[in-house]
Amino acid sequence: MQSNQDNIPVVATSDVVVVGGGAAGVSAAVSAARNGCSVTLLERYHHLGGMASGGMVLVLDDMVNGKEITVTGIVDEFVQRLQKEGMAIVPPVEDRYASDEMYRKWARWGVHDFHQAQKPQPIVYAAAFDPDAWKRTSLDLIRENNINLRLHSWFSEAIVEDGAIKGVICQTKMGRQAIRGSIVIDTTGDLDVAISAGADFTQGQYIVTTVFRLANVDTEEAERFEYEEPEEFAKINRQARRIIGGAWEMWWLKTPIPGIVWCNCPHMPGYDGISVEDLTKAEYEGRERMMNLYHYVREHMPGFENASMLGAAEQVGVRTTRMLRGEYVVTKDDVVNRRHFADTVCRGRDYYTPYRALLPTGVEQLIVAGRHYSAEPEAQKRSREIPPCMVQGQVAGIAAGVALQKNITIRSVDPKKIQKIMRAQGADPGDIPSDNATGVSECAA
Repeated sequence: MQSNQDNIPVVATSDVVVVGGGAAGVSAAVSAARNGCSVTLLERYHHLGGMASGGMVLVLDDMVNGKEITVTGIVDEFVQRLQKEGMAIVPPVEDRYASDEMYRKWARWGVHDFHQAQKPQPIVYAAAFDPDAWKRTSLDLIRENNINLRLHSWFSEAIVEDGAIKGVICQTKMGRQAIRGSIVIDTTGDLDVAISAGADFTQGQYIVTTVFRLANVDTEEAERFEYEEPEEFAKINRQARRIIGGAWEMWWLKTPIPGIVWCNCPHMPGYDGISVEDLTKAEYEGRERMMNLYHYVREHMPGFENASMLGAAEQVGVRTTRMLRGEYVVTKDDVVNRRHFADTVCRGRDYYTPYRALLPTGVEQLIVAGRHYSAEPEAQKRSREIPPCMVQGQVAGIAAGVALQKNITIRSVDPKKIQKIMRAQGADPGDIPSDNATGVSECAA
């Protein structure tokens, strides 16, 4: 251990250390524990869930390729548990098709396939959920699987010995603390651990978003106005989007709690998601924009007359920062043309992720899972949604279990073994390509 680390107390030791308690991190920790590992999970905030909870990204999508559901596994457990609480809304199978009737019934839940150019866009398998329920579900899964959870622990430095990662150091209110492990999974979203360990990376930048919610909205009246007075709605909606200064086509969506709507805006370009200065400016700008919109819709938008500001997300929505340059870098062409790989271990909507894209070069016993996986920026923009990131986490946990059981490096784990275990544990590893996939790329020797 380096000299500046000698006096740091070791507060936990486990087979696997997962750094980052977002959706991918929770999935990785649960997967590793279920595959025979002792696990420590570190998270800087007071809650788990990352963008799904603290960032209030309240729709799970990117899970279907036409009629085929392609993203399965631990993400399904979240949806099912949330549904039991009444905190997730999923369109039934019989409603998953394209028609004006279904679009009007479901589009304001955000469960339509916005990738499709056709109008109306088809309703698909997706889930609108409540952020606090996601936090509770995350905690339940962590507790049920006997994972050592350490919140309020901000990653500081990787412990690397002889080219292999041996753990991490975190900054806490009690000072710096060390957590040792045989394998480390980087689910930080910004590649913090891998960069500290010496892994190669690239930098990307995209819009950041200050998501917020409004309460006391009459959603039935708002939808009636949209469909029965389309010309007046279009005029007011256009002005609302101009005021917010950036939003998806539907700037508000319904949530499982009646009267509460989710506003996936404002979208703000030009900010670096790892810059203290930029993130601070984004808080100021985002809140100013959301309040301007709030005052406008209360005065002009039917259904919003009695709306109240419920509050902004605890975390600024950051989509792209630093990305791994691993054994394989997924390209935009790979994603757009649905290229299948011999070592595919997980998949998203209609794209495939090879095991090599989770592995850094030059650092042993480290694997990544999440939006910072090894991909070109233009590929990452199309493949960074929460459900596919959760499946990457599940892969990382399985790979850790196999490596420890066989006493081999995580880099040496056979992707076919991961594929087999994924299927046995209810997840689609993407080893069987869909009909619209293109040719198999040879796995590196």
